[in-house]
Formats: sequence, C-alpha cells, structure tokens
Amino acid sequence: MQALVVLEPNRLEIQEVPVPVPGPNQVLCRVRAVSICGTDAHLIRGDYPGFWPRSFPFIPGHEWAGEIVELGPDAARHGWSEGDRVAGTSHDACGVCQKCVEGRYNLCENYGREGLHRQYGHNAQGADATYVVHGVKCIFRLPDGLSFEDGALIDPASIALHCANRGGVAPGDTVAITGPGAIGLLSGDAARARGAGRVIVIGRGERLAKAAALGFETVDYAAGDPASTVREMTGGLGADVALECAGVPEAVRWCLALLRRGGRCAAVGIPVSGMELAMQRLVLDELELVGVRASAGEMRRVIPLVEQGRIRVREMVTHRFPLAAYEQALVTFNDRSSGAIKILVAP
Repeated sequence: MQALVVLEPNRLEIQEVPVPVPGPNQVLCRVRAVSICGTDAHLIRGDYPGFWPRSFPFIPGHEWAGEIVELGPDAARHGWSEGDRVAGTSHDACGVCQKCVEGRYNLCENYGREGLHRQYGHNAQGADATYVVHGVKCIFRLPDGLSFEDGALIDPASIALHCANRGGVAPGDTVAITGPGAIGLLSGDAARARGAGRVIVIGRGERLAKAAALGFETVDYAAGDPASTVREMTGGLGADVALECAGVPEAVRWCLALLRRGGRCAAVGIPVSGMELAMQRLVLDELELVGVRASAGEMRRVIPLVEQGRIRVREMVTHRFPLAAYEQALVTFNDRSSGAIKILVAP
C-alpha cells in the first residue's frame, strides 16, 4: 500500500509499505479520507522528540474515515462486519487502569506502554495510508447521512465538544474563544450546543472572517488588546468561559485576562514554549485553568450533532489533495495566507 512516511523531522516520502495485519480486537480499514491536524504539523517538524512519535520512520494521521475490509480475531464479537463505514479516533487505551475505568481513557495511566495503550498517528502508526489498523474501542459507525469526508472530521469535532465540556459551558454563558482554526470554530458550535448565549471568537485575517461568516461575534486582536475589547462587549464583566484553541502563550494570557470573576478557561492548544501566569488574579478571582486532551467519550455523542448540522464540519473544509501531494498539502496548511482551515487528503 501507499503511505506517507516521515523519515526524520521535515523529511517525508510517499512509500510502498506492507499492508498491516489486524490483531485481536482490531480491524483493517480502507482509508477514504484523512484530515491534517495541527499536531501532525508539529510531529512532522519534530516538535515532540521521543514522545510523538517515539522514533522515526513513522506514518502520521489520526483524523480519518473509511470502511472495514478485514476483521481481526474476536472483532466480530463486538458487532463489526466487513463493509461497515467507520470514523476513527486516536486513543486505544488499556481499559483497566483507574482513569480508563472512570471513563477518562484519554489519560490512560498505561499510556505508551507496549501492548497496553496505543495512540494512532502519535506513538502508533497512523492513517495517512491506503489502509490502517485500529482497535475496536476507537472506531465508530458512520451514519448513512454523513460522507467519508464528514467522518474524517468527527475526531476534531469530538475534541471541540470535549473542550466545551471541560470549560463547563452552561446555558446562557458568554464564551470567548482564541484561535479560529478548525478546533476553535468547532468549539464555538459545541459551546452553542451546550446552550451558550454568546460566542466571541478572537483572531485575525481570513480565519476570523470565517468565524464571522459562521455567525459568531468577532474580535481582531491586531486592532488592540482583545481582553479589554471582550470586557467592553460584556459590560466590563468579562466572559464566563474561555476556550483557548490557539496554543500560544499570549492567547492563554488573553483568556485569563478576559474572564469574569470565577470564570473558567479550558486550554486545548499545546504551546511549545513556556509562559508566565498572572497568579494573583488566578487566586483572588478564583479563576480556573484546565487542560483539554483529545476527547473522552465524546465521539459517540458528537456524531448526532454533526448529522443534525449543529456542529458544522463541512464548513471547515477549505482544500483537498491526493496522498501523493501531501507535501503540498502540508505547505498549504502551514501557510496562514492560504486561508486553509481543514485540509482533506485522499489516500
């Protein structure tokens, strides 16, 4: 089969590699669509050495959809059949540690231990290929009303819903979002699905224009301090919840500065550098800052929201490429002037 192989940081090739074989409780799937995630770009650059991936060469890709073509031993016992249309997610957790038992499998305490936990496209081979193997715990049935392209965006939609859940968005809340990329925009829809009264997106350029076109209120940080602007928009009080989806230290500081007293910031972006926090305000105003890692059970819950159009994945797609043109797709993804939000790749 063909696969995108990252040989070392910033060096990638399309290669012919063996088709993987599904093991117990695994399935082999024909990948029909896979989308590029910001984590893919970081991984290819080598920003997480020894962690994502543990070593090179490596096949990335973790947001995908396709159909089952072969069942591993015992997979049929879980209700799967050849030909089933599925959307995949990355965490194939152990299922028996305390965090898994509590339903927080994204925090599996056996993370990375051989044979106990895999995160496809991160520390286990991913879906930028003709075929991919996944465990039955991390595939989900794709309804007839959703295409494979829709299915490739179910995973980021589930992360957006997890972000809104971790933010504790309540009916009537004012929610501010930094970073109008795919996760930020999908998080806006997820916040609305949880009942947010207002959603304010902070960004710039074409992505901020996209946020406005989707019906969100917008703040251009290039025009001045966005935290002050959000406070002005909320009668001086600030937002109830901030969802940090940019992954840069400055955006985290904005989120904490724009929150009203007792507010909560959920951060899904992963900065690659350190930062300082305004601890006095965090303590005296009882602010909350929580992390968001992938999703934890939201895949099943987000699918009907996508099917109903309440979380709008199709509007995120800006570009399409064949797998053979992955390098061009990645350049387009990394170029902010391209207008790229979500890029789909067809193996």
